[in-house]
Amino acid sequence: MIRLLLLALLLSGCASAPISTVPGSIAPSADARFEAQREQMLDDMWRAFPEAGVQSGFYKYADQMTIPDAPQRARAAAFYQRQLAALAAIDAQQLNASNKVDLSLMQNHFASEEWHLNTFKAWQWQPTHYNVGDSFWLLLTTEYAPLDTRLGHVLARLEQVPAYYAAAKASIVNPTREHLQLAVIQNRGALAVFGEDLRRSVAASGLAAAEKARFTVLIAAARGAIEDYVSFLAALEASNPSPRSFRIGTSLYAQKFAFDIQSGFSAEALYQLALAEKRKLHEAMDDIAKTLWPKVMPTTTMPADHLLRIRAVIDELSKRHTSRDAFVATIAKHVPTLEAFVRDKDLLDQDPTRPLRVREMPFYMRGGGAVASVSAPGPYDPQANTYYNATPLDAFTAEEAESILREYNDWILQILNIHEGVPGHYTQLMHANKSKSAVKAIFGNGSMIEGWAVYSEKMMLDAGYGDFAPEMWLMWMKWNLRTVVNTILDYEIHNADLSREAAIRLLTREAFQQTAEAAEKWRRATFTQVQLTSYFNGYAEITALRDDEKRRLGKDFSVKAFNNKFLSYGSAPVRDIRRLMRSGE
Repeated sequence: MIRLLLLALLLSGCASAPISTVPGSIAPSADARFEAQREQMLDDMWRAFPEAGVQSGFYKYADQMTIPDAPQRARAAAFYQRQLAALAAIDAQQLNASNKVDLSLMQNHFASEEWHLNTFKAWQWQPTHYNVGDSFWLLLTTEYAPLDTRLGHVLARLEQVPAYYAAAKASIVNPTREHLQLAVIQNRGALAVFGEDLRRSVAASGLAAAEKARFTVLIAAARGAIEDYVSFLAALEASNPSPRSFRIGTSLYAQKFAFDIQSGFSAEALYQLALAEKRKLHEAMDDIAKTLWPKVMPTTTMPADHLLRIRAVIDELSKRHTSRDAFVATIAKHVPTLEAFVRDKDLLDQDPTRPLRVREMPFYMRGGGAVASVSAPGPYDPQANTYYNATPLDAFTAEEAESILREYNDWILQILNIHEGVPGHYTQLMHANKSKSAVKAIFGNGSMIEGWAVYSEKMMLDAGYGDFAPEMWLMWMKWNLRTVVNTILDYEIHNADLSREAAIRLLTREAFQQTAEAAEKWRRATFTQVQLTSYFNGYAEITALRDDEKRRLGKDFSVKAFNNKFLSYGSAPVRDIRRLMRSGE
């Protein structure tokens, strides 16, 4: 009877009215009603936004493509309002702790999406908003179905690519120069998705001759639409001498911070905490620099300026790095070492059945200022490949490549691999896909995700990774300072009009970054807003939670138990994970 009642709720389209029951039957609990409503909402969402479904490993609507025009935006706004109204009718006090978090995450997601659509309106001024490369790439490279089936989905979606880019052109109003330039780079990169690899796959498939011929026509049309969009953007840049500023201002920044970070801090409070943490790191780094000076700089007089002392030692150590041609291969070699260390120290659970695959970053993802990233499968397809995307250095000049290699020297490259790979993003996202609630993975909190990656770096060093060498600790502090300064940089750009010159000075003098890294960070900061604060916010909240658990449990505290428990809650905001851990759920 309960199953029939839940099915009735599912078929009702999330109606919030009470469910009639047969006299004498047992009515579903509040949690059961919410969970049924949650699943229906998710299916409705994937139907409305099929590209988001593909990102989460949900392929039921993989053959459908959203056209980003005004009618679609109106439908999206109505969808968000409808879902928010249905969620508002739920009495959160009747739900268990885990479902309360799911309810909060869903409310935040739909409210955030509505705000982005109607208030922030990035669809107007960020041409990077439009790029078909990622969704097509996922369909072609993820083996969720036989190749012929996937090619059928691709063929159906290819029909819509010209309309997609026509809508994109019609939507753009006074874009920023920075987003224009990035959109050109990344959409040119998307052309590679519709190149020889796709043609070979079609030729080798079991599709009918007519379908193969149709592919040839539609691939050409898709490439033409992308090239036309790129030309449109280039002309738009040339014809607009006064583009919109990439700075969003204090009011929008505060709103976006609240939606995106879901922090226990305000934006201002986090900024002040970052300033204090920068001072602490400088003091600790100076102590190590003075200790290392006789070893690293034995014939050079130590300068009086503590920042110059730190910089000199870092610069000398940074001469030790891999070669330009071996950059991606060196990253790949590190991953098994990190896995072995985590296993030997018993720091958390791993899953050898889900390996991390290192690859060159796809062309459509390049140009955004990140040397590395992770592409992880969604909770509906957790067995799919997880990729560590590393940018090869062949497109850089010799001088730029050397600067990047010094930034990612022999020590920092290992820390980067901890952050992106093991036990950072790859490990955390693998655990998130095993969460009992898909909502906590689907609507994952970026600050928790980035914060865990930062937290995992120090957790590894605390466990002895790097043999407690002062060089490793100095480089970790430099890397951690990047996390701290990211917050300062982002906040001051959008709230205090920080100039490029002042930003580069902050990054090179006070964060000890190489010139190429600082320039790329400035570019990245002009493309994004608030995201750069997620690292320090998450790290600060996770570290505080870990320390509180240590005090609460005393000798019964276990690093492995804490890590596994923390990761079991998917990618929920840290403030919610704190409540869940205390509730015992």
